[in-house]
Amino acid sequence: MNDITNTAEREQTQVATRENQRTTQSLTRTPAVDVEETSHGITMWLDVPGVTRDKLEIEVHDNTLRIQGDATVPSPQKLELRYAEIRESRFVRSFTLGGDLDTANIEANLQDGVLKLTIPRREEARPRRIEIQAA
Repeated sequence: MNDITNTAEREQTQVATRENQRTTQSLTRTPAVDVEETSHGITMWLDVPGVTRDKLEIEVHDNTLRIQGDATVPSPQKLELRYAEIRESRFVRSFTLGGDLDTANIEANLQDGVLKLTIPRREEARPRRIEIQAA
């Protein structure tokens, strides 16, 4: 290769690197969610691919449930990326919870990129059967 070819390739690599840096900046996403409501409470499944347990935060304050996490897509060490659309993303989602839910007993489970939250109803808010007395 001659100097002109080397210079052209170097400039092309620099342009690709700048483009890659612009497109791989952190991106905030709203995770998809499925909600199932029963008389015993609510179960939610949120899609948070690439988020690990240590990069996930779940907090409840004033009946607002906030879920946030950072996802990274690792690449093999010897792989030199020329272009990547998404390298890091941040997931954020908030929900307003009804007063009949027991926010002190929320259970969370993260498995295979799916966060499962189980929020029980308060005991006094659960439906109960009333026995009818014979007169």
